[in-house]
Order: sequence, then C-alpha cells, then structure tokens
Amino acid sequence: MAGDDARLIDRFLEMMAAERGAAANTLAAYRRDLEQASDVLAGALVQAGEAGLARLDHHWRDLASSTVARKSSALRGFFAFLQDEGLAEASAGNASTAIARPKVQRPLPKILSHDDIARLFTLAEERAAAQEARPSDLRLLALIELLYGSGLRASELVSLPRAAASIGRPLLAITGKGDKQRLVPISGRARDALARWLAVSPAETRWLFPSRTGHISRIRLFQLIKDFAASAGIDPARVSPHVLRHAFATHLLEGGADLRTLQTFLGHADIATTQIYTHVDSKRLVELVNRRHPLAQMNLADRQRRG
Repeated sequence: MAGDDARLIDRFLEMMAAERGAAANTLAAYRRDLEQASDVLAGALVQAGEAGLARLDHHWRDLASSTVARKSSALRGFFAFLQDEGLAEASAGNASTAIARPKVQRPLPKILSHDDIARLFTLAEERAAAQEARPSDLRLLALIELLYGSGLRASELVSLPRAAASIGRPLLAITGKGDKQRLVPISGRARDALARWLAVSPAETRWLFPSRTGHISRIRLFQLIKDFAASAGIDPARVSPHVLRHAFATHLLEGGADLRTLQTFLGHADIATTQIYTHVDSKRLVELVNRRHPLAQMNLADRQRRG
C-alpha cells in the first residue's frame, strides 16, 4: 500500500471516529476493506478511476453480496471524503458512482416460540431457586432476563457496569453502537434476578458480569447460552444471545408494540432495520386492518343492517 493511500485512509478513519462516532468494529472493517482495495490497485486507490474500480468489481465477483455491499460502502465514503477535503481529483471522486451497489437480501431473524422461551426460563428459575444454587445459576438467570426482557445486544450486556443495576430503577442506560446512549426498560422480573445476582457477585469490580480479566466476553456469553439451551432440550443451533434479542422484538410486536418504540428499545439507527420483524407478525397486522380500518367498520355496519 503506497504512502498516499495509507495516510489518507488514516485521515478518513479519524474523521469517521471524530465526526460520525463510528464504532471500533466499523472502523476496523473499513480499514481492512480500504487497505485490501489499495493492495489490489498496487497502492493507487486514491487515483482510481472507473477502470480501477472495475478491477475491484472483478476482484470481488466471487464474494457474498453482503461483503461486496460493505466494501462498496467503505469506498464510496472514502471517495466522498477525499473530494470534500480537496484531496483527490474530481474524476477520482466521481468514479465512486461506478462502484457496484449490490442488492442485499436481509436474512429473516431466527425466532423462538413462546413455548421455547417458557422452557428456558422455567429451567433457569428452577436452578436459581434450588437450595444448592450456584452463583453461576443466578448469573445466567440475570443474563437471559436482560437478553429477552430488555433486548440488549450481546456486547451491550457483557459490558454493563455494576452501577447500571441500581435496584428499583425501571430503566437501564445503555451505550450502544457508535457510543450512542439510549434507555431501555427493565422488568420487575429482571430487577429481581439482578438483585439476587448482585447479592453473590464480587462487589469490588466495576462490571456487572465480571471475569478474571474484566467482564465476560461475548464468546463466553454465546457459550453459556448454547450450553443452557441444550440443557433445556432445545437445539443449541437455534439459540444465541442475538436470537433472544430477536425473540424480544418479535414478541413485543405480537403484543401490540409499535415499530418506533421498538426501534428505540433496540437502538436501531434506521427504522428499516426494525421493519424486518414485521414478517413474523403478518397475521396480526392483517387482523388489525380487518378489525380497525374504517371500511371494515362500514362493512360490519352494513352487514348488521341487512341481518
């Protein structure tokens, strides 16, 4: 990678971090994509025109659409930054319009039924209530209560500070993607589970779910949930921290929550991300239209008059 490419990629990422609050994972992915693109073009990414971008398209032809979409987004952002800052010729910036924008079919989220959730919580509560209950049993109950009861991301959950679990507080202050803050509800059940966990967890740590070196990792959380699903007689392949978050969203919609409220709870920047959950509740939406739409009411009144 040539010096100009390396220097300007650094400047672009500094801007993304300072002005747009890009998360560390996003910055790392953009750096990797831009540096790889620079290598393909022999260190001449900054000078790339339509021919250079066509080479990249060809180089990416066997990659998944979602991967190409991410790489394309990184390049478009990089070229727009160069042009805005006067760091590249207009022809190079305009060449970004030649970058492919592959259509990505967003996969439908895996979901769990109400019966599945009941099985998980029945076992978790039995273990936590047992006379020989271990601290790890109380911790697991608190973890799944927050995953399913509040819809937290795995990274948000494992990094919660101990101070976040003030007993009696109905909301949790969450720092999500891009260091954005939001408030999420915490149920009475979850508060009780947290109180039981706090009573046996190390008081001297700053983390709500500590480990020997800091807080438990996302990988460890993933392992705990998989192992517990197997114990509850549910295929571990169907269960993960993300699946419990998806179940939270799906079941809230089934209960009548609106998309905007759900968007706030989940911390989605774009409501289009939240709308994917509507597929699981199409029956309820059709019934709602049939029951509440003005024309449906007129049809009902007409039938009653004729009856």
